[in-house]
Amino acid sequence: MEQDFQSAYQEEQQRLTQVMEEIDRRLQKLQSVPVYTGHDFTEQALEAGREERRMALGKSLQEPYFGRLDFEEKGKGERKPLYIGKIGVDREEVREYPLVIDWRAPVASLFYSFTGGEDLASYEAPEGLIEGLVYLKRNVVIRKQILERVADTFNRESDDPAVSDEFLVYRLGENKDNRLRDIVSTIQAEQDQIIRAERGKALVIQGVAGSGKTTVALHRLAFLLYQYKDQVSAEKMIIFAPNHMFLDYISDVLPELGVGSIQQRTFNDWALGMLDTDLQLAPAEEALQTWFESGAARPEVNEATPGRFKGSLVFMRLLEKVVQQLEPLSVPEGDFSPWDGAVLSRNEILHWFNEEYRPYPLAKRTERVLARIHRWVEMELKKPASATTLKERKKKAAQREKAYAKKWPQYEAVKMYKQLFQAIKGPALPSFILEEIPVHVLKGTAADLKKNVLREEDLPALVYLHILTHDIDSGSRFDHVVIDEAQDFSPFHTALLDLFVKGHSFTILGDLSQGIHAYKGVQSWDEVSSLFDSGDTGYFALTRSYRSTLEIIEFANVILEKGVRSGITAVPVFRSGDPVRVLPYGPQGRKQHLLSALRELSAKEYRTVSVLTRTLKEAEELHAYFTEQGIDIHLIDGSMKQYEGGLSVLPVYLSKGLEFDGVIVADADEQHYAADAVDAKLLYVGCTRALHELWLMYAERLPEYVEA
Repeated sequence: MEQDFQSAYQEEQQRLTQVMEEIDRRLQKLQSVPVYTGHDFTEQALEAGREERRMALGKSLQEPYFGRLDFEEKGKGERKPLYIGKIGVDREEVREYPLVIDWRAPVASLFYSFTGGEDLASYEAPEGLIEGLVYLKRNVVIRKQILERVADTFNRESDDPAVSDEFLVYRLGENKDNRLRDIVSTIQAEQDQIIRAERGKALVIQGVAGSGKTTVALHRLAFLLYQYKDQVSAEKMIIFAPNHMFLDYISDVLPELGVGSIQQRTFNDWALGMLDTDLQLAPAEEALQTWFESGAARPEVNEATPGRFKGSLVFMRLLEKVVQQLEPLSVPEGDFSPWDGAVLSRNEILHWFNEEYRPYPLAKRTERVLARIHRWVEMELKKPASATTLKERKKKAAQREKAYAKKWPQYEAVKMYKQLFQAIKGPALPSFILEEIPVHVLKGTAADLKKNVLREEDLPALVYLHILTHDIDSGSRFDHVVIDEAQDFSPFHTALLDLFVKGHSFTILGDLSQGIHAYKGVQSWDEVSSLFDSGDTGYFALTRSYRSTLEIIEFANVILEKGVRSGITAVPVFRSGDPVRVLPYGPQGRKQHLLSALRELSAKEYRTVSVLTRTLKEAEELHAYFTEQGIDIHLIDGSMKQYEGGLSVLPVYLSKGLEFDGVIVADADEQHYAADAVDAKLLYVGCTRALHELWLMYAERLPEYVEA
């Protein structure tokens, strides 16, 4: 076996040297061509193509490929070694297969879908289904042109057993830094199925903690750009993430895959940009204080909870009724007279508004009617008159047109919203509209709006009011939308975004077991899938967790089973590690015990270690204490836009979406985590942040759903 390994290593080293020499030769050839800086459009396009190839070859030169698949196509009788990399590299001479095959190419799907066996393997190609035999599946690790590892995960001609998970476990065992990385070399069959799913559907992905759902969604974007390059563009794709720090955390994945220009935003930033308003959102800390730090005073979550109500389709339909009620009030009373003796009847204006321009939304309709009135005035001014009279008429017409235009409603979203909630005076709305709004929501929102305060749950409604009255311009539409942490999005959020995306092309991903924001998010994926016709949606479940060790996942699963009962538990990849440590605070006291634990964990060869507290105040206190003790540690309080890695202390509710080599959950006791599903989910989130080591420290008694 050792001899086989040495032979394989030497073979791959020889091949790597040949490939790097070929790539380097072609790169130098391209670099020898002077960069064109002139104004000729054709030459500019040619230069752009050359620069794209320079960048691609430059990346490929460092790590040309990560896998090899020896495949014999049925009926061809010839076994071919196919090398697969992040970026495809064509041969200069015409050959059946490129020097390096792009991981998104149809034949490359075999590398991910084939998991062993003697049967024929197959993949979908443009010309139809291609079948054949796989003889060898080999993973290689190349870093900075150095061949570091060779691992065969299948060999048809070997007597040794297949070790399909060996390479995966090796990669999962690597330590984390402060960025999410691509998983091109370790994409699993169930992940690949999602990545390569057809474009024109809303895919809903339920993925357990650590299942790689975020990374899968990012790889799916790269695949769609490759597969549908003539139909989609990176500039027309967008990723909605929960916060700026998460956006920074995932920011390296797409560039590593050779994909740029994809928009990455929070929904709040996007919505405020659509509205172009000067109003500011209320600090997020207010909502977090109410729902995570208020203890027994935490409100009950029901359909009348402000975030749930304002995120419902009931509220969405209510806004449509509001706009319908405004339509008959749009055209001002009375005829229009630009000067004495010239009259445009209100009936004529009503005809234009209600008939000729009816297909347009109210603001566009108003704009077109006023433009039509101006054209009518210009025609009237062409009638015979003296120079003095004509001058006087023009002056009066300009004044009266301006005054008449001011009588028309402006249809500003914030103003209409304030009128709906009676924060300012406006058209009287029928009582049935106000009766549909829960009284406490009506009063609370009115109080906020009178102080010019918006909350994040108001944003879908404001954007919807804007497009109901102004429409959506073509530049605002998307080819594909990714919604990450979608369990924290409301049905209204998704239904609104569906108006902006072509053909329901969504990747919607999240984990209901991590639905800690139940006061605003969905409680079932049916709330999302019901927004689409059955033929326009698809559902995938990712149940294998690749993040944490077997011991951590099994420990966290018990929290779900006992504390949530309806949680979706994870199936671990067999990567064993240290047992989860559940420790009562010792006689030295809480802070000193936590300090000792932090020092012990951070002394190991870990890049990232975090201390998770129940509240922000506790995180701030510990941060101050650790700093006084000479520990260089970051406080993550929700205001940061970048995750720095290293040592961190943060409240558990801000840890969702992040991962760390080692995690210490402080105060994992029943005083901090109550016997309810909300707190059980919070503790589950905290535990599943850990890749390699998890410690829980507590005072007095553990919650009933935690096993010591």
